[in-house]
Amino acid sequence: MSTDMIKSLRERTGAGMLDCKKALSESGGDIEKAIDWLRAKGIASAAKKATRAATEGSVHAYIHAGGRVGVLVEVNCETDFAAMNSEFQGLVRDVAMHIAAASPRWLAREDVPASEIEREREIQTQRVIEEGKPAAVAARIVDGRLGKFYEDYCLLEQKFVKDDSLTIEGVVKAAIAKIGENIRVRRFVRFELGEGLEKKANDFAAEVAAQAGMN
Repeated sequence: MSTDMIKSLRERTGAGMLDCKKALSESGGDIEKAIDWLRAKGIASAAKKATRAATEGSVHAYIHAGGRVGVLVEVNCETDFAAMNSEFQGLVRDVAMHIAAASPRWLAREDVPASEIEREREIQTQRVIEEGKPAAVAARIVDGRLGKFYEDYCLLEQKFVKDDSLTIEGVVKAAIAKIGENIRVRRFVRFELGEGLEKKANDFAAEVAAQAGMN
């Protein structure tokens, strides 16, 4: 399976890169069979709807673990009728619950700051060097580990906590195929009780110590 094949399938169906890669894998590298696989999963039709405006939807609040974790998530659809649909509301609740459990840092890989990507690349490059991997495959190993980094921290690429055979992007696309409207997770925020307080306390102590040393 080549990058060109994945690109070609993506151009023909509008499906995401990960979906195209899986479709080709499932169909033994046959593009026509991969298209059929995507259509059977409802992914190709979902991709075609992705260009349509989604300005309705819902903002959902989810509280978990006895009030220790809270999530606000906005999920958009095309009409207020769909927004009131039980399938759509179920999707929104599932996405909020997943965010509470899986702690994503960003919505999609496009949202990851360049500085974070560079930092992770440097870490993984150093790991590869220390592991003594051959230089000829080092770059490919680092790229693979960066892919895992995105899967761990980007919401749309995370494995769904209720069914790890699906990504959140896949769950959304399944809902698009079922409801018949474009749906997208627009933004989210996750709060965890006490998060960041220890760092602030340490920073404050360091600042006080530094000032004391100047006096």
